[in-house]
Amino acid sequence: MGYSDGSEYGCIMSNLKQQGTKAFIWDFFGRMATHGVGFVVSIFLARLLEPSDFGLIAMIMVIIGMASVFTDVGLGTALIQRRRVRPIHYSSVFYFNIAVGVCLTLLAYFSAPWISNFYHNTELTSLTQIMSLSFIINAFSSVQSTKLRKELNYARLTKIGVISSFISGSIGVSLAFLGTGVWSLVAQSLSQGILYTIIIWSAATWKPSLNFSWKALGQLWSFGFRMFISNMITIIFERLDFLIIGKLFTSVTLGYFQRAKSLNNMAIQYSLGGLISVLFPVLSRVQNDLRRFQNIIIKAIGIISFIAFLLLGGLYVVSEELIVLLFSDKWLPSAEIFKILIVSGFGYPLSALLVNVLSSRGKSKEFLRLEIQKKVVAAINLIGLYFFGINIYLYGLIVQAIIGLGLNILYVSREIRLPFAIFLRPIVVQMSIAVCAVILTLSMVSCLEAVNIVMFMFKWVLFMAIYIGISYGLKTKSFLYVVEQIVMGRIRK
Repeated sequence: MGYSDGSEYGCIMSNLKQQGTKAFIWDFFGRMATHGVGFVVSIFLARLLEPSDFGLIAMIMVIIGMASVFTDVGLGTALIQRRRVRPIHYSSVFYFNIAVGVCLTLLAYFSAPWISNFYHNTELTSLTQIMSLSFIINAFSSVQSTKLRKELNYARLTKIGVISSFISGSIGVSLAFLGTGVWSLVAQSLSQGILYTIIIWSAATWKPSLNFSWKALGQLWSFGFRMFISNMITIIFERLDFLIIGKLFTSVTLGYFQRAKSLNNMAIQYSLGGLISVLFPVLSRVQNDLRRFQNIIIKAIGIISFIAFLLLGGLYVVSEELIVLLFSDKWLPSAEIFKILIVSGFGYPLSALLVNVLSSRGKSKEFLRLEIQKKVVAAINLIGLYFFGINIYLYGLIVQAIIGLGLNILYVSREIRLPFAIFLRPIVVQMSIAVCAVILTLSMVSCLEAVNIVMFMFKWVLFMAIYIGISYGLKTKSFLYVVEQIVMGRIRK
């Protein structure tokens, strides 16, 4: 009996659809809850601490973040992508991660004086040495998290994330209130990793055996290594701006940039990242059913386009009010940075979806080639940052997002045999509507100069009404897909 019309296959697909929908709901609201807690904590910390404190921790997290990619070298992604995974695969990856975590902790600890000299700031030595413990702490929970993701068990991941974020956030705020300064941020970061590890070990059904196999690692290596190289390149380039700004400017300037970028990531990556995160294991399971694969991608592109530009446009028009209301007047210089980051932010959710298409279908060679091409563009922009300053770099991010999205579409259109225009059309339509809605909103409130909660709500609601109204009037496909999800509660085949 053929898969295409078999009742067993239909039952499997129906079950996968239900699993995917449930996982997305849990992951979406879990991200909202986890990062909502983190966001509230950041508000308190931003009011209690100085921009220079956030600048100092950002300097350290550049190094920690770049080195963290080596903790798993792409093996976690390979575990998710591989269709048949045995217990020996999980245990081997677990012990490998622990060994690498210990090495990275020692390396970062003894490199702390060099890092301090690089930034010309002696405070960073002790801060870096303590933060180096994060490598080994996070290594203990990585495989458990990967296994739950592969099983689409986002309900458990959500609960663990919310609990650890809440308790660690409370610790950070309490210490900041007591006047510990930047150390409150260190305590928050480390305690979150420790709590997450403890809880996931007590809640997870899987525990590592005493078996280890280089052969098992080798079976994951061919896919995982290319994904590791891709991730390493991505993570390094995502943090090089912090490194350059921290080197050339003061910790206060870096603090303003960090606050704006953090808020931008919170708004874009964490709100739409749930769908992207869930789609990878779902797409991996239907990678051999091209027609179904195409339908999921087309609808996902439309839905993400509608939501992304609704969110981005709204944040753009209320950027000053948002910064001041959340973090107080001392953070107002972050508003202009935040505006430009928001404009460039449209590329993230769409590009993240598209690169997941390649990785879910096991196209690690194409994935790596694509990442290298995009990073050449990013490198040119970073050179602009070094020689011409922050403003040139920020506007360059918009150009970088456009080129990167175009490259992503080109690769994916070839892979799943869909015309380039099918991907581009909903993006251009919703972007045009968002631009019109922003212009109309700002024109209608141009005579009002107040920066308060009333102005924030008025501008936000006005933009949403115009954006949704135009989309409804034009009956755009993206709008209709979103309405379908609201009415049906799922992405239909």
